[in-house]
Amino acid sequence: MFRQNEGSTIVIQNPHRQTLFFNRDRALKDDRFQLEEFTQKQVKMRLSNVTLQDEGGYFCQLYMEDTHHQIATLTVLVPPENPLVEVKEQAVEGHEVELTCVAPRTKPAATLRWSRDRRELKGISSKQENGKTFSVTNTVKFNVDRKDNGAIVTCEATHPALKGQKKQTQYVLDVQYSPTVKIQPSQGVLREGDSLMLTCAMTGNPLPSEIIWSRLNESLPDRVEIHGDMLNIPSLNMVDNGTYICSTSNKHGRASDQYVLVVYDPGAIIEAHTSVPYAIIGGILAILVFLVICVLIVMVWCSVRQKGSYLTHEASGLDEHGEAREAFLNGGDSHKRKEEFFI
Repeated sequence: MFRQNEGSTIVIQNPHRQTLFFNRDRALKDDRFQLEEFTQKQVKMRLSNVTLQDEGGYFCQLYMEDTHHQIATLTVLVPPENPLVEVKEQAVEGHEVELTCVAPRTKPAATLRWSRDRRELKGISSKQENGKTFSVTNTVKFNVDRKDNGAIVTCEATHPALKGQKKQTQYVLDVQYSPTVKIQPSQGVLREGDSLMLTCAMTGNPLPSEIIWSRLNESLPDRVEIHGDMLNIPSLNMVDNGTYICSTSNKHGRASDQYVLVVYDPGAIIEAHTSVPYAIIGGILAILVFLVICVLIVMVWCSVRQKGSYLTHEASGLDEHGEAREAFLNGGDSHKRKEEFFI
């Protein structure tokens, strides 16, 4: 600020040229502006609860014999709030989902990014100027299946006013898909007199609200008790045999599963259970016998090959021995032949 002299006057004005202070006296009734220091060397003013309308040049004018003035420019940053996430339409398995992240009011324009599992998703950014602020959007598109249902996608905004911090919004994917059905029996082998509980385990989005139980080519036994996804048959007997079906549907498709019920008498069950270990033991013995035969064949082949090699070497040795004996008996003649050869 300027150095004041006695009899001088200081006037402070806002960007709208409204007088805030006339020397020490407040001229504009706005308590957000406070004089913190007013001396001959310096005048200091503080502004709290700053708004975008406060942006601009503030004038400090000194009136004495000559008039002096200076301008201090105030720049106001508008940080983004948590971004808004908009979905174009309901996500369905096998189709493309389109998500748009919006930061409606920032200054300067914020930067928006999409990510999933800490990996960035490439989107298309755009911005629109609204007076002194900007509306920023980032749109991302990708295909989805049922495994993506419940996955979290994050949109984050960065801005100079956040000083390294980020504003973010998480969006949970809601992917709709056709149902699946699996019948789960209460036990494996069933005998007369046992009770059977079948549970129809299903998935789907939206989850089917109705389950239909039936028996292939026959009606359900009169004793059947149905409680939603569970079917109970008490005191089983042979007439309950058949193929039981659980079916359901939602707006994206239908699904069903079958369970073949076979009710045994106790004797048949015991035979079926005791025959399994013997079959396993028989298979193991057959493998062992096969391995023993293979080993014997290899041993015989090696023995024959070794004996043939011995006879061959023995015959070769006899030939050499015969030649040596003949040379010994005809030693003189042989020497003569050599002499005649050299002459």
